[in-house]
Amino acid sequence: MSEEKKHNYSADSIQALEGMEHVRMRPSMYIGDVGVRGLHHLVYEVVDNSIDEALAGHCDRIDVTINEDNSITTKDNGRGIPVGIHKKEGVSALEVVMTKIGAGGKFDKDSYKVSGGLHGVGVSCVNALSDHLTATVHKDGKIWQQEYEKGKTLYPVKTIGETDFNGTIVTFLPDKSIFQQTTEYNYDTLATRMRELAYLNKGITITLTDKRNKDDEGNDACETFHSTEGLSEFVKYLDSTREQLTAGVIAMEGEKNGIPVEVAMVYNTSYSENLHSYVNNINTHEGGTHLSGFRRGLTSTLKKYADESGLLKNVKFEIAGDDFREGLTAIISVKVGEPQFEGQTKTKLGNREVTSAVSQAVSEMLTDYLEENPNDAKTIVQKVILAAQARHAARKAREMVQRKTVMSIGGLPGKLSDCSETDPAQCEIFLVEGDSAGGTAKQGRDRNFQAILPLRGKILNVEKAMQHKVFENEEIKNMFTALGVSIGTEDDPRELNLSKLRYHKVVIMCDADVDGSHIATLILTFFFRYMREMVEQGYIYIATPPLYLVKKGQKREYAWDDNQRDLIAQKMGGGVNIQRYKGLGEMNAEQLWDTTMNPEFRTLRQVVIDSGTEADRVFSMLMGDEVPPRREFIEKNAKYANIDA
Repeated sequence: MSEEKKHNYSADSIQALEGMEHVRMRPSMYIGDVGVRGLHHLVYEVVDNSIDEALAGHCDRIDVTINEDNSITTKDNGRGIPVGIHKKEGVSALEVVMTKIGAGGKFDKDSYKVSGGLHGVGVSCVNALSDHLTATVHKDGKIWQQEYEKGKTLYPVKTIGETDFNGTIVTFLPDKSIFQQTTEYNYDTLATRMRELAYLNKGITITLTDKRNKDDEGNDACETFHSTEGLSEFVKYLDSTREQLTAGVIAMEGEKNGIPVEVAMVYNTSYSENLHSYVNNINTHEGGTHLSGFRRGLTSTLKKYADESGLLKNVKFEIAGDDFREGLTAIISVKVGEPQFEGQTKTKLGNREVTSAVSQAVSEMLTDYLEENPNDAKTIVQKVILAAQARHAARKAREMVQRKTVMSIGGLPGKLSDCSETDPAQCEIFLVEGDSAGGTAKQGRDRNFQAILPLRGKILNVEKAMQHKVFENEEIKNMFTALGVSIGTEDDPRELNLSKLRYHKVVIMCDADVDGSHIATLILTFFFRYMREMVEQGYIYIATPPLYLVKKGQKREYAWDDNQRDLIAQKMGGGVNIQRYKGLGEMNAEQLWDTTMNPEFRTLRQVVIDSGTEADRVFSMLMGDEVPPRREFIEKNAKYANIDA
């Protein structure tokens, strides 16, 4: 095929695979859900089209705007969606792309070698789930436009002017009848994804503008994301809150067996393993063959170097693969022409040929680095040896936890007040701060399906603790045994088996003050680092006890923030009495049930992970050793905080 034919992105490049009648009836099949995550996924689908243009070498700028009405506008400087008549469909290719599920140039391998977009549903799905969408194409000197309502065309594609610009502009307003929970976009959520895309596709400039918010000078809030180094910059950003062990980032970029592979990694003083993998810009948080290839290449190369250098000659115990990854932050990104996904959320790569490609690339990269940086190499191996020692100690600690589970009455901790229901899907457990609040919660709960586990004070900060210290901690042991999950294997000390999980709602219930927030963050850090699957499967929640009780005569109303308190006081008129709850222990059992535990009236906040990389960075920053990043975060985000020097 000639070069001219290859790069001629025209109406003939568009292939319509199937209709989209189902989308509005079954939206969750296409975008995951119709909550906050699905709402933001609409933006990602449209931006993915522009990213694919960039991957094909035809686009280097993408502008995303949140408009005042929470509609979204995306603009790129790519080739522009084809507007000619589609031979099979008999209408403009633009209309085909916008109204047919599975239609697009991505299915024509001459137009796009690789493409992103997890579900492959593209902009047509966004169109179907939008109250209104306008597509404007600048192409071949003309401006073309078509509008749609709920996925249906309002008029044929028409020209509305002339231009010397090439690119595509899409503006869409999500349909409130579909997204009933909310249609309000979160700036930080979109910024995290745009930043991620800029790191994964170096050289592209992505802007995010929020017309709903103004800066100090009255301009729209705006941020620009651009990376010249790609993953090396990404890894520096993720590890900016940790203390590095090596002088610089270990990085490589190349192609193995026809598969583009990019890797960046750095060792730090932490005790956690932080591996983030991507396929065609999709965050494969379930891993897959590319992650297996990385682990194989890393382990074999480091083991060989350590053996040949004599650094292991005095080590009396076996070094396992897990030991080579403690304190490691790494990003693996591959581009695959036809990715095969599997796993629960279809984010696990299954292409077998990718394993050897990544393994070879990592092995060559690491071999060169170790030979050129002997001091760093020695530091890494010493870290590995310490990790192996800690793993052996952790194994003994885990065995103690298992022994306690077997020997204790019913295998449960003595402080646990269990529920009578045995179906985990119907059961919930409250992790309560302190014995006083725990006692009140025990009196106020519904014993049929609600269990209470009081926790004594602030649990161990697992971010700064070695594994064996985590497993030796009494409060953490109680959580493990109460939940009923297995703790790990010799190969992977953090591998969880949730088949015996006893509760499908784990509710963190702490005081609504600074100490309570700290304790809740400590517990969340524990779940994120050691029981992340529970977070990913939606089992973790945070209770929201009220801050105030507003009283006047026989009238009583609860308030969850200052604004609500003031509105209630104003409605009641003069002579109101306002009680500020300093802790859960100040409520009686009936009040705690009415406001915080009764499923009919309570508000539970489900903990979700929008971005694994950003969650990793934030937990490290909040709970790690480095003070300046934490101070900066508090100053930026806290409304009321006393900050110690």
